[in-house]
Amino acid sequence: MAETSGEHQSPADALWSVYRPEEAKYAFRATDRSGAERWQSETREALAMCLGLERIATIVDRASDQSQPKAHRVETVNKGEYTREKLLLRIGARVTMPVYILIPNGVAEPPPVVVAFHGHGYGVKDIVGLWEDGAERDTPDGYHRDFAVELCRAGFAVAAPEISCFGERQSDFSYLDPRIGQPVPTTCEHTAALAAHLGISVVGLRVFDGLRLVDYLETRDDLDTSRLGAMGISGGGMHTFFSTCVDRRISACVVSGYFAGFRRSILAMHHCPCNFVHGLSRFGEMADLAGLIAPRPMLVEAGSYDPIFPIDGVKAEVERARAVFAVFGENARIETDYFEGRHRISGRRAYDFLAAELGL
Repeated sequence: MAETSGEHQSPADALWSVYRPEEAKYAFRATDRSGAERWQSETREALAMCLGLERIATIVDRASDQSQPKAHRVETVNKGEYTREKLLLRIGARVTMPVYILIPNGVAEPPPVVVAFHGHGYGVKDIVGLWEDGAERDTPDGYHRDFAVELCRAGFAVAAPEISCFGERQSDFSYLDPRIGQPVPTTCEHTAALAAHLGISVVGLRVFDGLRLVDYLETRDDLDTSRLGAMGISGGGMHTFFSTCVDRRISACVVSGYFAGFRRSILAMHHCPCNFVHGLSRFGEMADLAGLIAPRPMLVEAGSYDPIFPIDGVKAEVERARAVFAVFGENARIETDYFEGRHRISGRRAYDFLAAELGL
């Protein structure tokens, strides 16, 4: 058999050749606000379907009467400046989610609320001032920099959930047989594979958790959920971004260490399997999806030496998203905090941004 001539193309090269987000069915193409709002209505519903939210509600066996999730308080700690509660929030007959609520002490009126989503690591303890073993700490540590505590010190009530696959919500893999040397996958990896097999996604699981958390927060008289924000970094930035796309109750958001575009980051290098959603290409790029957030204000944080969300990609995606936001009018805007540093929370502008937007 004669040898073929020419360059060989890898499978990835072949896939990139058909990656055309500008041609995606739900890419943002509106040229005026009325058209943009029609696009939002259609696209938000389609995104919820793509994430598998309806199927997830069935899986967790949420009550058909849409009753509010039940919470059981298991701990209350007075930290002087604020009080930290730990709740076990039942968001469905089959799912319980630990949540920390931080409330500033001495406030006369219910404060605005920020939902704080942690990223990869040892879980929600890492943003509420706790070490892995549960010991208290009062000095920020790691890439999260205890940002839930910093938000509370800025005057917000903060709701910080244990994100699916981390901390107390990890799998124990008790079905593995150590005698035959089976490798132990991460909970993210295992859950992502199982979710894909069932036609849903980890992103969808996390967005669903966030929706149910806000449902619960709305039942509390000591919190002003009419002024609701969201903030997260890395996997928590992903959570913040998609939750704000879907949940219109969120009035402003801070997306840290994430908004670099699918082409330049998520699809260009190694990322946790929890980032991937089957069929998400129908929605174009991150800048297109940002049209589901507009005209609500968004701030993007990005470090100049972030190795997994390159700063050039972030800047390019922000400029594309600004063009999308502009269709909604001059008051629709994306703000930025481009700081010198790696993959971490900055906070240099974020807390003031949320204070201004939520009327603190």
